[in-house]
Amino acid sequence: MLRLAFVLFALLLAFAAPARAQSLERPVTNFTEKLEIGISTDEISITSDFRGADLTIFGAIDGFDANLLAQGKYNIIVALEGPKDNATVRKKERVFGIWVNTNSMTFELVPESYSLSSTRDIATIAPPRDVANMGIGIDHIRLVPLGFFGDGSTIGEFRNAFRRIRETSGVFQRDPGGVQFISSSLFKASVRLPANVPNGVHVVRAYLFRDGVFVAAKALPLRVVKTGLEQAITRAAHEEPVIYGLFAVTLAVITGWGASLLFRKE
Repeated sequence: MLRLAFVLFALLLAFAAPARAQSLERPVTNFTEKLEIGISTDEISITSDFRGADLTIFGAIDGFDANLLAQGKYNIIVALEGPKDNATVRKKERVFGIWVNTNSMTFELVPESYSLSSTRDIATIAPPRDVANMGIGIDHIRLVPLGFFGDGSTIGEFRNAFRRIRETSGVFQRDPGGVQFISSSLFKASVRLPANVPNGVHVVRAYLFRDGVFVAAKALPLRVVKTGLEQAITRAAHEEPVIYGLFAVTLAVITGWGASLLFRKE
């Protein structure tokens, strides 16, 4: 009987020890800091002479540690993320002397625009793995192929091409140093909206890090709307595509016929 009790006690310790060790190894961090942000405007109107705009984000850190703040241990990352849609990247190659699309890949629900500002290079703010897991930064935007079949050997090539094309066109931007502290705990950030910024609801996201550890995040919506003639054309193209197409063809025919009359040689 005594031997049986000893065996049961040993088994109990064997099962309890891993659970206890796991609980001791799991760090418990209680942060007192809170992040608050505001934007200079909650709506951007796009007119015919729109050439891009700068959006200013103001923020504050509540409950901060004065010593850590003086040592520069707090860092802020601000991202302006555009509406999401599927995006296709096509690869061109020369076939018999002619450039043709030979392959393509579609990524599912990626931001149509993305502008990033930070107190410094995000690679020095937090461990790259943590930043990548949170999807912060152009290099860490999740690019998931839609309906892809194959060995995956070309996915990296298409992902790099997608990022390169978006940055070249200006809809993806990054600005290390674009976030600045203007007082002890107040900061401001400036993100750029390109001239070809997509229409729709954008999201401003701010992230607070303390000595390389993520602390808090905040998000606010930003509406980008077309006004005037641009809005009417966009609405017609989406709501009445047949009528819009017929009108566009008719306008092209009239314009061509008028030009031929104007430049016709007697």
